[in-house]
Amino acid sequence: MSTDPRSNVIARHDQPPLVDRRDFFSWARYGLGGAALATLLARDGWSSESKKSPGKKIPGEAEDPPPHHAAKARRAIHICLCGGFSQIDSFDYKADLAKHHGQKLGGSERPDVFFGQVGLIRKNDWDFAQRGDSGLWVSNLFPHIAKVADELTVIRSMVAESSSHTPATFQENSGFRLNGFPAAGAWLSYGLGNDTDELPAYVVLPDTRGLPAGGTVNWTNGFLPARHQGVMFNSKGPAVRDLFAAREIDPAVEQASRDLLARMNAQHRADRGGSDRLSARIESYSLAAKMQLSVPRVTNLDDESAATHAAYGLDQDATREFGRNCLLARRLLEQGVRFVQMFSGGSFGSPRINWDGHEDMVQNHTREAGRIDQPVAALLADLRQRGMLDDTLVLFTSEFGRTPFTQSAADVVGKGRDHNQYGFSVWLAGAGLKHGIAYGATDEIGWKASENPVPWHDFHATVLHLLGIDHERLTYYHNGIQRRLTNVHGHVVRDILS
Repeated sequence: MSTDPRSNVIARHDQPPLVDRRDFFSWARYGLGGAALATLLARDGWSSESKKSPGKKIPGEAEDPPPHHAAKARRAIHICLCGGFSQIDSFDYKADLAKHHGQKLGGSERPDVFFGQVGLIRKNDWDFAQRGDSGLWVSNLFPHIAKVADELTVIRSMVAESSSHTPATFQENSGFRLNGFPAAGAWLSYGLGNDTDELPAYVVLPDTRGLPAGGTVNWTNGFLPARHQGVMFNSKGPAVRDLFAAREIDPAVEQASRDLLARMNAQHRADRGGSDRLSARIESYSLAAKMQLSVPRVTNLDDESAATHAAYGLDQDATREFGRNCLLARRLLEQGVRFVQMFSGGSFGSPRINWDGHEDMVQNHTREAGRIDQPVAALLADLRQRGMLDDTLVLFTSEFGRTPFTQSAADVVGKGRDHNQYGFSVWLAGAGLKHGIAYGATDEIGWKASENPVPWHDFHATVLHLLGIDHERLTYYHNGIQRRLTNVHGHVVRDILS
């Protein structure tokens, strides 16, 4: 045995190393586990950069940082239903729709729908009833969510600018139909920062069956500093890959390598003039080092009670996957994550594994609702009984709705419905809202918004307002324009606020 003076590490020459040099540096360079870099050292006082100068702006911090007014919510969960769920089969009850069943759509104007196939009007496939003390109308498509109807604030008059999945999903998440614009979660990370230094501010939990239309662009940071991009947790297997080395590493060897790597990164950054992408990469590896402790803790659901597992549906095949994400979302919020986004529905094609019910609405929506109904209701109830719903905002949205007439080239009552951008439903729950109400309305058959239409800009402005942000003041200068989530539009929907 001898001592190596260069690292103060005891080197044993009478046995092979626990991990060879190539494996170690490959893991340290590429794996999330070898990530104790400059920021981690700075937090613990090992770096001269840990002392921030008074009045010095931190790179990536908002120029006009919120809160701009008293916030009702401090964190949010966004549940995205990919493909377009049917408003007239869920939250938009039309008492007279049944009497129009089998009739042609009136008027001389030919409807502008995605596939251009306009069949006969089809009544709702699920019965509605008034729920809870509020009497809010919710259909039997969501029997569990119906039980927590008094928590919901339904907007029945949403409108979108596109009936094509990808641009409509982009607009739902970023306010723009084109890619490259920051998602709402990235704006919240930029404006509000994080309540923890051990987990990302913005976490994404995708459907186990695939990614949404447009893929990872839906949680991009766009032109905002790179560290505000959403961090996707794996939907199967380990939540984060490469969190630990494949083989055990001597703690002294690991610390010496981290010290070396920190010096190398500092020099690399200095040589490149403080590149934002490079700094974000270094910070992400530093964050990953802290995640070695936090991620296993927060993703281990075994310490939850059997009753909690059952409530979220973890004991049933149909609900287990989405139930796991809902329970994980609650645990992430408890650990200080600012924004958790969950997706229900994956890629498009045949067969469709999302809410895109072109061929058979009953088959499609029965399957998709069966996956999420119980877990979502359990999430709301769990947040309420823990006192978390008082400062948490829950969003339940889809890129658009479905037509009240069937998708068919002939005058028949078919089984499917086409995309509908002209009038659909979403709901919110939690902090700062009037509960058990419906806002806005569509026409008598639930096709077009007829009262208080709400575009995505207004929806986003309202969400930001609840989080203490003036949507006109949260901006970022890019290509000569002070960009914002709501572009040059947006009005807070004050009638739904408590």
